[in-house]
Amino acid sequence: MFHYSETFDIVKIERDLKIPLKAGLCMNYIDMLVIFAGLLIVSAILFLIVKAVFDMRKKPMPMDFMEGREFEHFCAELLEQKGFISVEVTRQSRDYGVDILAEKDGITYAIQCKCYSEPVGIKAVQEAYAGRDFYDCMVGVVLTNQYFTAPAVEVSKKLKILLWDRGYIERMMEEDTFR
Repeated sequence: MFHYSETFDIVKIERDLKIPLKAGLCMNYIDMLVIFAGLLIVSAILFLIVKAVFDMRKKPMPMDFMEGREFEHFCAELLEQKGFISVEVTRQSRDYGVDILAEKDGITYAIQCKCYSEPVGIKAVQEAYAGRDFYDCMVGVVLTNQYFTAPAVEVSKKLKILLWDRGYIERMMEEDTFR
């Protein structure tokens, strides 16, 4: 048997373990420790990068602390800043699944707003779909301060509903001076 303090000799390892190894493999305990430490450092760096990206996505914004109606008005104002016209926040009850009606470049939009603390699911997509048809709009949209569940994304493709998530709102806000 060999000891960790010894240099690993390929012939001795093959003889002791009865396993053929690649020729020229000769590694001592220090070499293995250096490789392990290097892998550990690379793993830690990758973990920190992934964590930073995730934390950046979850950075609280003022819209995260708004109530539903306040968020709807915030979104309406943002849409106006982005060149939408005839922007109208619908009444609170019996809105048929649409919170904002708007138009841009001759295209009419029925927009369902969701200010949630968790990802938005299928129900919001279904509401936008129904509201788009009820108001005879060309495009249905769900606009949220969060992101969407995988089933919501799948249904939106089938129903042809646009999903505007937190990142979309952030990009709209960054494009010019929205206050």
